[in-house]
Amino acid sequence: MSLITTASQTVGPYVKIGFLPLAVDAIAPKDAAGERVTVHGRVVDGDGKLVTDSVIEIWQADAEGRYAHPEGAKGQPAAFRGFGRILTDGKGEFRFSTIKPGRVPGPDGALQAPHLVVTVFMRGLLKHLLTRVYFPGESANSDDPVLNLVPADRRGTLIATVAAGSKSTLEWNVIVQGKNETVFFDF
Repeated sequence: MSLITTASQTVGPYVKIGFLPLAVDAIAPKDAAGERVTVHGRVVDGDGKLVTDSVIEIWQADAEGRYAHPEGAKGQPAAFRGFGRILTDGKGEFRFSTIKPGRVPGPDGALQAPHLVVTVFMRGLLKHLLTRVYFPGESANSDDPVLNLVPADRRGTLIATVAAGSKSTLEWNVIVQGKNETVFFDF
């Protein structure tokens, strides 16, 4: 009997085994300053099927627009880690809580609209996907230098919607291929 290793380029069938101990769905601690939000959604593959074994990673600034880095924006690091890793459940759904981040400098120092940086890992991908979540009704969305690189008719895939019945819960889905595919960025 010989054992064959799983290809190193794909996430493979062991996503939950490898990532579950590292899952963090409360990105901002309860004492973090800022507007509290919950984001929920689902991951859908190119065939329109829910992906029950994907991982969503979130990176974000704090409410003052600072990242958790010793040389963070605005001269000091963030008040919290600003990172979380969420696994989809048996229904392909994910949920995490955090705060709305502040604006951070972008290309040429222009301020970016508040956003979450999202990395998606899932079976069948040779390379993880990178995207963003922007906040609905945010006036700064109109002059965000990155969002403005996206064709106007595709920007909606990056902007969360307010969930029915709750001002502090947002819905944002990851659609990997096909109709209404989420915009993903090269890196």
